[in-house]
Amino acid sequence: MSQRLAGKVALVTGGASGIGEGIVRRFVEEGARVMITDIQDDRGRAIAAELGSAAAYTHADVAVEADVAGAVDAAVAAFGRLDCMVNNAGILGAIGPIAQIGYDSWHRTMDVLLSSVFLGIKHAARVMIPQGGGNIISTASTAGVRAGLGPHVYTAAKHGVVGLSQSVATELGPHGIRVNVIAPGGTVSGLTSHLVTGDHTALEKAGRIIGASNPLRRAGQPADIANAALYLASDEASFVNGAVLVVDAAGETIGDRNGRFVEMGSQIVQEAGRTGL
Repeated sequence: MSQRLAGKVALVTGGASGIGEGIVRRFVEEGARVMITDIQDDRGRAIAAELGSAAAYTHADVAVEADVAGAVDAAVAAFGRLDCMVNNAGILGAIGPIAQIGYDSWHRTMDVLLSSVFLGIKHAARVMIPQGGGNIISTASTAGVRAGLGPHVYTAAKHGVVGLSQSVATELGPHGIRVNVIAPGGTVSGLTSHLVTGDHTALEKAGRIIGASNPLRRAGQPADIANAALYLASDEASFVNGAVLVVDAAGETIGDRNGRFVEMGSQIVQEAGRTGL
């Protein structure tokens, strides 16, 4: 087996399930040591215990600056450095027609989806600049590159992830720090399963539904997004900075699906937990 991340240390937010868990497992397979953060403490600790000395877990609510700063410090304390920060945690958040979205719901959604990325980049940079290099990967969405593929606030936040990351890439590049974005399309996770089936455990059914809408006729899996993250985290991507890597089987970014989330309204649960989407 290749060891494309041998000697590297990563921190993955929302690492206890879904895409985040897929990234954690892939990174460890490729030789990295990984600090897992999440609010799903039992699940996070179980994954870390399963992976052994290559992984550790710390609780972190990504909307709280002290938690994010503490998670970065915990990674450095456990493994001696931080080479890759993966800002992955998220929620679906506020939904419905614009006239019905509450201001508090707007703020909470933006805090978890966008402010969290700001905090992750800020505190990773705090460590990586004196260290002399590193790379930062943030999970956006196809909704971050095209309107109509997510609820309004989610779409705004994910566009913000792209804009912030590209802006910061120009600042941190001279310090040897690369900043990139992954924009997943329909990927099977507990959150997307709940969205399309009403049951967060119905992963197989969700995969069939999601897969039916794209040209490859299959849904994305966390491993698909983890492979993209692996590339961006590896030295193979040493000349990639400020990029948005869309991973969606061309099913969303070139199709016409505008407006479908607005129509769903109250059928979608307001929050499916602060895990990776």
